[in-house]
Amino acid sequence: MTDVTTTFFEELAARGHDPALAKVTGTIRFDLADGGARRERWLITITKGDVALSRRNAKADCVVRADRVFFDRLASGRANALAALLRGAIDVQGDRGLLLAFQHTFPGPPRKGE
Repeated sequence: MTDVTTTFFEELAARGHDPALAKVTGTIRFDLADGGARRERWLITITKGDVALSRRNAKADCVVRADRVFFDRLASGRANALAALLRGAIDVQGDRGLLLAFQHTFPGPPRKGE
């Protein structure tokens, strides 16, 4: 059984091209901490809407650091990336504009009863 974060990234990569990112080019690395020393990394490369996924620990234009449990909330639509940034729930280094452009890829809030 895969978790919500893994599912989010795999489905994003499976789309391949996202028209809403057609004017976006750059790399975003998500560093997710599990509360211990372990860190999970997801590297998203966007080239004019073409999206590729890697697990490499590579240099990125934007680096987002978050707690894994909190990121599960983003990946499920139960939290908003911009609000999380403003509250300090996530740490963003580099090109914040990339995160703002990428934000639309996160699902919207669950419907009542879900």
